[in-house]
Amino acid sequence: MYKKITSTLLLLCMCVTLSGCFTINHKVGNGAQGSTKVEQRQWYVLWGLVPLNEVDSQAMAAGANDYTVTTQHTFLDMVIGIFTGLITVQPKTVAVTK
Repeated sequence: MYKKITSTLLLLCMCVTLSGCFTINHKVGNGAQGSTKVEQRQWYVLWGLVPLNEVDSQAMAAGANDYTVTTQHTFLDMVIGIFTGLITVQPKTVAVTK
């Protein structure tokens, strides 16, 4: 029994420490010239396979020619995903910096 509990705790620790946040940056034009930031959350079903909503980075940039699009799976997204993952819904944050 002790070995089973130890193995389960070790597996849980590995899942928590080895899962990380990822960030993808895209520069449009010369990239962000200021610090104005607009964020939206993108939602996926079936553990990230099917998008539920569309996040339009060009609309978020509001006509700017130079901006940076950052797509992240943040710590907050992971916390939300713990609860919504039971119904296979996962969030991701998209931010546009102008």
